[in-house]
Amino acid sequence: MPNILKRLDAGHVRLLERVSSLEDEIFTRSPGDSAWSVAEIVYHLSLVEERVIKDLEKALQQEPRQLGFLRRLVPTRIVALRLFRVKAPKAVVPSNAAGKRETVKALNDARSKLKSLYEKHGEGRLAQTVFKHPFLGEITGVSTISFVAYHEQRHYKQICEVIKKLNNA
Repeated sequence: MPNILKRLDAGHVRLLERVSSLEDEIFTRSPGDSAWSVAEIVYHLSLVEERVIKDLEKALQQEPRQLGFLRRLVPTRIVALRLFRVKAPKAVVPSNAAGKRETVKALNDARSKLKSLYEKHGEGRLAQTVFKHPFLGEITGVSTISFVAYHEQRHYKQICEVIKKLNNA
């Protein structure tokens, strides 16, 4: 299995293990004003992955294109850092998150689709695909999949913070 898929799976398994044991009341409760609940964070992750899949599929219909050397060096790893807060684009702001089973299923379904897209097109073709990220700018399709893994890591940390606040409340 390619490293990029291993990274996707490792973070995903860790997140699922963390949220699966939560009671529904904790899963859906917000830790405070305008703070997302665990349910909303998980729903946000599925919205982002669905959006990534849609945009990557559209980009894959275009002619292969190489990004310049410096653009290929954009470190998607910075997304995992929670040193600064980033406001989510409207399209991926979670509203009306469902219960735990439905929310986790939506995330798992999105992850399966993303992995299938990778397997169908391969790393070579994705490396020649340009994705327009709202904050990182133009990145390759491979970097986009890497972004998804680091984005999930970022929100795993957020989930841990939310759970800690709720348990100390």
